[in-house]
This record gives sequence, C-alpha cells and structure tokens, in this order.
Amino acid sequence: MEKDKYIRFDWAVKRLLRNKANFDVLEGLLTVLLDRQIHIIDILESESNQQDYDDKFNRVDIKARDSKNEIIIVEVQVTRELYFLERILYGVAKAITEHMALGELYSEVKKVYSISILYFDIGKGNDYLYHGQNTFTGVHTGDHLQVTVKERDALVQRLPSEIFPEYFLIRVNEFDKVATTPLEEWLDYLKNDYIRPDTTTPGLKEAREKLVYYNMNPTERADYDRHVDAIMIQNDVLGTAKLEGKIEGRIEGRIEGRAEGKAEGKAEGLIEGEEKGVFKVARNMKKMGVPLDTIVLSTGLTEDEIERL
Repeated sequence: MEKDKYIRFDWAVKRLLRNKANFDVLEGLLTVLLDRQIHIIDILESESNQQDYDDKFNRVDIKARDSKNEIIIVEVQVTRELYFLERILYGVAKAITEHMALGELYSEVKKVYSISILYFDIGKGNDYLYHGQNTFTGVHTGDHLQVTVKERDALVQRLPSEIFPEYFLIRVNEFDKVATTPLEEWLDYLKNDYIRPDTTTPGLKEAREKLVYYNMNPTERADYDRHVDAIMIQNDVLGTAKLEGKIEGRIEGRIEGRAEGKAEGKAEGLIEGEEKGVFKVARNMKKMGVPLDTIVLSTGLTEDEIERL
C-alpha cells in the first residue's frame, strides 16, 4: 500500500524533526536508546549545526536540550568519512564550550550525549550498537574511581559517568534481525524504512502519522526523490572507488610488503588505493560535465580538491 511508504530518517532529521510539532518522533528514539524518558525542550542553533554545506562545523543534524538541561547531539552519516571519530569528539567539545558562558563555574558544564547513526562500515565488530564513555579504572585494583565533590554544602560522591560525554554508534547496516524489541523496531525503520502497523514503540507510532511519503506536497516529494537518487549515485560511486582502490591497493600493498617485509604494507596500500579510487572517479565525473556540487556530494571530496583535479 502507498500509505506504508515512509520518509527516510536521514531526510526527516534534517527537514522535519527540527519542528517542535515533530519532537515526539525524536523523543521516542532517544527514550528507547537512552532507556529513560526524554523530553526535548528546544533545538539549539549554533555554529555547530549551521546549514551552509561548506561550513566545516556543518556535521551535527540536531542538537537538542532536554528537560534535564543536558545536550543531545544526533547526526546521520550515509557514507564513510575520514577522521570520523576525531570529528564526533570535536562536535562534543564544541557543544560543551558553546553552552557554557564565560566566567561560569565548571559545575555548570553540560552533560552531552552524542548519537551517530551510521550507514557505512567503520571497522570490525559484531554488534549494531556500541556505547562508549570516559571512565577511570584502577590499573592494579580494577575498581572505578568516584570523585568527592562539595555540592550545596554537602560532600557527595560523583562518578565520571555523571559528567563525561557518552557516545552511541548505531551501525545500521549490521542490523539483520527480526525486530522484536523497541530498539530493534527502530533499527528496522532506520535500515528498511519499515514501521509495523501495530507498533507501540515510542516515536514510531508518531512517525507512522508524520513521516508518510505521500503526505508531502509535490515539491517536497521531488526534493526528497532527488535526495534518494543522490544517495544511490553516491553509494555506487564510492562502491566503485572502493573496488578499484582495493585492487590497486592489493597490488601496491604486496609490492611494498615484499620490499619492506612488513605485513602493514598491504593494509596501508589498501587505504591509499581506495583514496586514489575516489579521486579517479571524481576526475571522470568532472570530465563528463557532472555539476561540482554533485561530485562533492557523491565523493566526499571538497570543492578545492575537485578543482585541482
């Protein structure tokens, strides 16, 4: 049925979920993921989530403040990026400093949650959800340090987990289960754009009403269709580049590995070869007269890098 066609989450998070009327969809995802009721107060606008494509800070899709005055960053990445971990660290650090006024006490530092929804392979691992946070563990004893602080004239024990940012990496492509839990239902939507008709999962029952493809007007649908087409082209381009890079990388890696007698030569050759493959595809697209913005979107290269080809 046509009514069962839902808008992709990567489009919704940029265009629809920033609207206060649609906060309940995002609140549902965060409630399921963080395992506590989340209520979004507002969306924070700052240099970290500007709309200019060329702005190096334009990586955060949504930066929200919840009822506990904590900051939640949500971003969706469709294709692989170099230095991804460094970038999410930078985004969290920027969020902390942006929302602490000059001269405020360090006790006013906001707790930040960074949630990355990834549609590409970032490494080895068998799970589709990973969680990370700073902890201090005894080198010899293995215990976790609790810090004694004075708060409201009382000494209290505080764990680093109450202060330091938390990172969630959702590896969408690794999800291959039959959805039986609320989190799995959300993954089924994120990967397959499918929502059960009888769902009671927070956020998804609202999405069934608010993220229906045919509820968009013709202009919005045309924009959305172009977005989906661009993703398909992008994945094809990068898939080709990856294949070419692997072939070239294996050859270079074997030569380098034999010359140096080191196993890492092959791995370095693979990475270098894959990067060369992306540049080769961009060069071919440029020769074909493909618009610059399309090449940028499809390859992940900057305009300057493409202009120099």
